[in-house]
Amino acid sequence: MPRRDCVVGLDIGTSKVAVVVGQSTGEGRVDIIGVGTSPATGMRRGVVVDIDSTVESISEACQQAERMAGVSIKSVQVAVGGPHLTTTNNRGVVAVSREDREITPEDQARVLEAARILSMPSDREVVHVLPRQFIIDGYDGVRDPIGMMGIRLEVEALIVTGAITSLQNMLRCVYKAGLDVDDVVLSVLASGETVLHASEKDLGVVLVDIGAGTTDVAIFDQGSLWQAGVIPIGAGYITNDIAVGLRTPVQQAEAIKVMHGLAEVAASKDDVFFDLPAMAGDGDRQISQSMLATIIEARVQELLDLICQKIKLFGFPHVLPAGMVMTGGGSRLTGISRAAHQHLDMPVRIGSPKVGGGLEDIVRDPALACSTGLVSRALTGRSSRNTSPEGRRLRGWFASIKDWFREFL
Repeated sequence: MPRRDCVVGLDIGTSKVAVVVGQSTGEGRVDIIGVGTSPATGMRRGVVVDIDSTVESISEACQQAERMAGVSIKSVQVAVGGPHLTTTNNRGVVAVSREDREITPEDQARVLEAARILSMPSDREVVHVLPRQFIIDGYDGVRDPIGMMGIRLEVEALIVTGAITSLQNMLRCVYKAGLDVDDVVLSVLASGETVLHASEKDLGVVLVDIGAGTTDVAIFDQGSLWQAGVIPIGAGYITNDIAVGLRTPVQQAEAIKVMHGLAEVAASKDDVFFDLPAMAGDGDRQISQSMLATIIEARVQELLDLICQKIKLFGFPHVLPAGMVMTGGGSRLTGISRAAHQHLDMPVRIGSPKVGGGLEDIVRDPALACSTGLVSRALTGRSSRNTSPEGRRLRGWFASIKDWFREFL
């Protein structure tokens, strides 16, 4: 397969860095041709705390993806997340410019630019202006106003902002790894691109992306991202509880969680045991499956309570028509979808990336949903750099930061 028009998605998470290389088949389908992952030791809750370690992790993941795809990675689509990102609702209004009252792409750009104008601290930068719906002469529910007739064009938009220093530190790591930045995308928006069905976005669905350090919660409704927020705990907290409860190293606790962990005590058995390697002079121990499930269930229930609170904070009913889709590495915990279904009383499924190519078995891992979604979003023409005013502004911002870094690095 010719290696042309490739797009690379880079997800820098708390526990891992994931790089996915994809290309369009020309038939509206995205094929993944390369995947690379490496442990992340320089991140904490989606924020860079060690630049050199993060750069090393990015470089290692890129090298793996390059060898698999047979291409040289020069630029990437970068996912951003973490508690420093916030969302705000805003509205923009403009008059249609043409005398014949036909709405043009320029009118759409102007109304999005008008929605972008809001009061915010000088230490924050707009990452996205995401239209929920357009309103033409008082008639709402319009998704694409271009070509329609009207006098007054309005937009209801979700404004995503981030702390400038956190964004700069993230970009600095990417540039120090020898890469250019094509676009910056909200991580949960990228995940939704590849794990949600169009019908789910239309009906109303909760997307929960469980990472190691944070859990992203987003509401999609009427085909658009309606609300998004971050819970500052993730699957890594389950691992830490196991490490403390069983008195074992964190790495061993993660392996135990993956191999033997269950999200519900009711699904475990008292007569099923597994060996726990000795440490600090202790002999080998046998731990029951039910004991491990007891530790895990407490943290899972806490996380589900926080997710429920976040949904209520967004102002949505307890149950959305399309239910909940869970993705991210934390969603691989056995039984977590059933636990969520019983606790939240709504339909729940695990979301895996939907792509083509010869790597489906690898890419269907929910932990790769974000990086795969970055590729899909760019190749299907929904990247913000191509369609919105903030995309063009951010490109200029990236360029100025890149020039500054290259001058002083």
